[in-house]
Amino acid sequence: MEMAHRHGIPPRLSDAEFDELNTNPPPWLAQSRANRTGKRPVWTELLCDICGDHEAARPKKWWPTFTYLSCEEHGADELPALADGFTRREYDGIGSHFIGIVDEGPAGEAPDDAAPTDVVASEDTADNSSADHA
Repeated sequence: MEMAHRHGIPPRLSDAEFDELNTNPPPWLAQSRANRTGKRPVWTELLCDICGDHEAARPKKWWPTFTYLSCEEHGADELPALADGFTRREYDGIGSHFIGIVDEGPAGEAPDDAAPTDVVASEDTADNSSADHA
């Protein structure tokens, strides 16, 4: 409603006007609809798997599904041990102070005992609130 008001769309439309708006949406409405496809969350909750520190951030397209997230000040020795035959990759620059960790087996699988650290979308984009960490 706020965006409609901001762009001069009256609060009441006839059925014909509404159908025209849906058929030929203005660019701002088309972009808004494209952003709500569920492909990428608007906000995500980042949660350190070691100390529980958290923050809201906008996820980036290049972020993989992390096995663990940790604050930059934690050492690798504070994470669970790497499973035999697995490799560990670290991704710096996640949010303001996190490192994303991805453990992969020879065939690209995650370790059995590690629950992937998923990021969860939040509907609220006006402030920095975010959804719970999964």
